[in-house]
Amino acid sequence: MKKAILIISFGTTYENTRKLTIDAIEEKVKDEFKDYEIRRAFTSYKIIKVLKERDKIIVDTPGMALSRLKREGFEKVIVQPLHIIPGEEYDFVKRVVNEYSYDFKEIKLGRPVLYYKGITGEFPDDYEIMVNSIKSIIPRDEIVILMGHGSTHSSNACYSCLQLVLRDNDFGNVFVANVEGYPDLNNVLRYIENHETRKVTLIPLMLVAGNHAVIDMAGNSEDSWKNILTSNGFEVTAYVHGLGEVKEFQDIYIEHIKDVMEGRYEKEVKEEIKCPEL
Repeated sequence: MKKAILIISFGTTYENTRKLTIDAIEEKVKDEFKDYEIRRAFTSYKIIKVLKERDKIIVDTPGMALSRLKREGFEKVIVQPLHIIPGEEYDFVKRVVNEYSYDFKEIKLGRPVLYYKGITGEFPDDYEIMVNSIKSIIPRDEIVILMGHGSTHSSNACYSCLQLVLRDNDFGNVFVANVEGYPDLNNVLRYIENHETRKVTLIPLMLVAGNHAVIDMAGNSEDSWKNILTSNGFEVTAYVHGLGEVKEFQDIYIEHIKDVMEGRYEKEVKEEIKCPEL
């Protein structure tokens, strides 16, 4: 049986961060699962277009990648997204997987980084795992602001849940703020304006260090987070690296793929992507 793992991310037009994150994760998956062909797809049509026109690099959409695997005779496919939360992009991937559910003998979908909050022990605690994976890059003696993307999707609540889990793990100096959603930087400013330390480190809560990290977080414009915080009297350091560079964070995706392969939590995922009865 021909088997493939399709790695899906939003994508990036920044070559350096892509090599350090998406490429590195794909290589790790390839080394771990040697019996599987590893393929790539991006969900951002804009990024796919830029890469094609600017760099002559061809990247498939999820649908194109699955169509290609079908034509090439693959029978078993695992689709693993590199998204942080189960938001709009993940919903899109689920719909595509659903459309191709009858084209392979077996097709399964993995979960993003933040999915289960294991209170009873029946499911893994994805939030605890995620916090533990990035604690090596979080300074303890200053304020840290994690820049999330944010969303109007209901899964935006993942960011507030993550904030509480950080508190539970004694990271009271760490705050989550989003570019496009609640909580935002203004919410965080209210909590840190009278903080005993005036040092702040900004860290992207994102797979790659793309436009949001380079421009919105650490850019030179007046409305960049770095300059807003500086104008409020803080000494700011920007950590312009995607979480996908952190080895322990990369391992999360390996474990999620193993969960799919071994059928752990399969019932819940299947219920989410199955075709409705007509």
